[in-house]
Amino acid sequence: MNRYGEMLVFVRAVEDGGFSAAGRSLTMTPSAVSKLIGRLENRLGATLFNRAARTVTLTAEGEAFYAAAVRAVEALEEAEATVRGGPTAQGLLRIRSMPTFATHQLAPLIPAFRRRHPDLRLDFVLSMEPGNLLDGGIDVAIHVGELADSSLVSRRFASTRWIICASPAYLAARGVPAGPDALAGHECLNFPSTAPWSVWSLRDGAGASRRLKPGGGVAANTGQMLLAMARAGAGIVRLAEFHIIDDLRAGRLVELLPEHHSGAEDPISALYSGRRHLSPRIRVFLDFLDAAFSHEPPPWRRTAEERGASRG
Repeated sequence: MNRYGEMLVFVRAVEDGGFSAAGRSLTMTPSAVSKLIGRLENRLGATLFNRAARTVTLTAEGEAFYAAAVRAVEALEEAEATVRGGPTAQGLLRIRSMPTFATHQLAPLIPAFRRRHPDLRLDFVLSMEPGNLLDGGIDVAIHVGELADSSLVSRRFASTRWIICASPAYLAARGVPAGPDALAGHECLNFPSTAPWSVWSLRDGAGASRRLKPGGGVAANTGQMLLAMARAGAGIVRLAEFHIIDDLRAGRLVELLPEHHSGAEDPISALYSGRRHLSPRIRVFLDFLDAAFSHEPPPWRRTAEERGASRG
């Protein structure tokens, strides 16, 4: 492997958090990555990584070489892009996302994305588990809501409202709640109490903001299960608009209490490491998200006519 190849493997080992993660993204075995970096260290006459049992961290020499290597890799990628007419995306891109956003919004667009970038392999990790969103060699994480970890770079590309709704069958059997207080007399489907989405934000008749956790006998830790139960007439649910827009437009679900909506929207952002140089495989995916979702209104926002028809 030439010197550029060595630098690229080194940069990926730093950015992916280890030799195994770099091997996965480069289609190399961890031992091959380790041997290549060992050969690089021998040629440079310096130790670049502190190797522990489970982790690798950069030495002072490694930090200095990383900064220079990133500049070199970026310069070569930019030089190639001037000839090819744009960034060339190849290799493996690992994407973490909230399952409902990936399933309902990303999945339909992936065929077109793959036609534009056939050399880029995609590995989706769908999870709602808390913790470091970039663990396990994740390149880009799609996050709904405010971000607590300031060490990650956040690129907002859309936003979503949370809609309270129920099926026509449930409303025919139990009636339509007249206001937020009336939810206490209904079966409300919700996320577990420990989840941030279990709190429903509303405005009362005077316009004051209210936060409540409605009662009910059924909870689920995935929005897809809550949606399935709401479709079946099990109760009232509060879900992201991007998740249920097709059900609202088709009349399978009916929006409730729209006049009491808080007006708040949760940001939808792409997150990546602050120390990561934007390689073409990351850059083209971020540009794809912007092109697909960053316009106003977002593709899941109903028009006034649609909302009026659903109420009528």
